[in-house]
Amino acid sequence: MKLIHLPDARPAPRRIAIGTFDGVHRGHRAVIGDSDTVLTFDPHPATIVAPARIPKLLTPLAVKAELIQGLGVDELIVVDFDREFAARTAQSFIDEILVGQLGVTHVAVGENFRFGHRALGDAPLLASDTRFETRVEPLLEVGDEVVSSSHVRALILAGEVAAATAFLGAPFELRGEVVAGDRRGRELGFPTANLVPDPALVSPGHGVYACLADGRPAAVSIGVRPTFETGRGELIEAYVLDFSGDLYGRILRLQFLERLRGERRFDSVETLVEQIHDDVARTREVCAAVAAPPGLLP
Repeated sequence: MKLIHLPDARPAPRRIAIGTFDGVHRGHRAVIGDSDTVLTFDPHPATIVAPARIPKLLTPLAVKAELIQGLGVDELIVVDFDREFAARTAQSFIDEILVGQLGVTHVAVGENFRFGHRALGDAPLLASDTRFETRVEPLLEVGDEVVSSSHVRALILAGEVAAATAFLGAPFELRGEVVAGDRRGRELGFPTANLVPDPALVSPGHGVYACLADGRPAAVSIGVRPTFETGRGELIEAYVLDFSGDLYGRILRLQFLERLRGERRFDSVETLVEQIHDDVARTREVCAAVAAPPGLLP
């Protein structure tokens, strides 16, 4: 898949899906459908038009691009969203960008898609243009609930990662560089790969999770480790089962399968270690029931 920034795009017959597509959830996938091109925006438009309401993102651009590529799309065109672009009228977007620059033959959007200055453009405006065909995808429901990025964010923040999977169509994924910690896990017999959460991205609520770490089962703790006085902020600690290699400096990919328990303080280190053994055993059970992707760790 080619990733092209809008100024570099040249006219060509395109079947294009348009949207922010944060998370590339099942509703987004329905919009994209058989499109050969996806047009998206970076940064999130709220960064410019509503900075007080900027959401934590489910997927940074690089991960979004990977997910979209997996749908068989040929091109991802990125609009570098700024104040100048935000001031563009809806009709100008259609005339100058979609028709003039991109040469679209088909356009696909979700029924709640809005665009142009003050969000005055909508799906009916696109559908009224006879220069291209427009497919308006209705909102998708799963279990009588509408699939939306905001709903998925709320589920993940609440730790309900299994429910989020049903909306996303795949486990929620978080990536980060493995950094040095205070080696507390190693002292307890459970060496962990430590990641510092990106404040711009959604992170699951504090607790312990069964995950896949680059394809291997991992018990992952997110929180501030209340049993110990560390002075550290929030940390993500991944104990990768049956692995003893060096991960420092590596980008680790965590896929969250199930929340095992909430974060809590233990009366003694011995009690904590006993609980960790239980967490590891439960992680094995959860991961054994999941068809893991090809492992990246040896």
